Amino acid sequence: MAPAAASGGSTLPSGFSVFTTLPDLLFIFEFIFGGLVWILVASSLVPWPLVQGWVMFVSVFCFVATTTLIILYIIGAHGGETSWVTLDAAYHCTAALFYLSASVLEALATITMQDGFTYRHYHENIAAVVFSYVATLLYVVHAVFSLIRWKSS
Repeated sequence: MAPAAASGGSTLPSGFSVFTTLPDLLFIFEFIFGGLVWILVASSLVPWPLVQGWVMFVSVFCFVATTTLIILYIIGAHGGETSWVTLDAAYHCTAALFYLSASVLEALATITMQDGFTYRHYHENIAAVVFSYVATLLYVVHAVFSLIRWKSS
């Protein structure tokens, strides 16, 4: 019973109560930091285009999926069904794994930027790495609370 209480209950919230429950409140921060990663990677130079492509895919995919989920939760499209709790847990576990891989690759690309790039581009990539790791942490925390909610549902 305690895990359900810690995660805001075993059902998904609807309406503006999405902004008052603990794991679902993280949607806002995932949205903000994911958008920052997207903007910073899009405006920076990366020595390996394939790495930049993966980081862009992850940030855009998670930004769009997070936006879609929060809108669906606000309008109550889940109807209290437990399959949505499973979807929420699966999405956040996948997003956490994607963001972890993107963060590691972006950090590796930033480390290799020592020669041939301006100081400004290097700082943009450092900011992208930091915000990417913050987004990873947010998705991991949300995934843990979503798994607790899924187990108790």
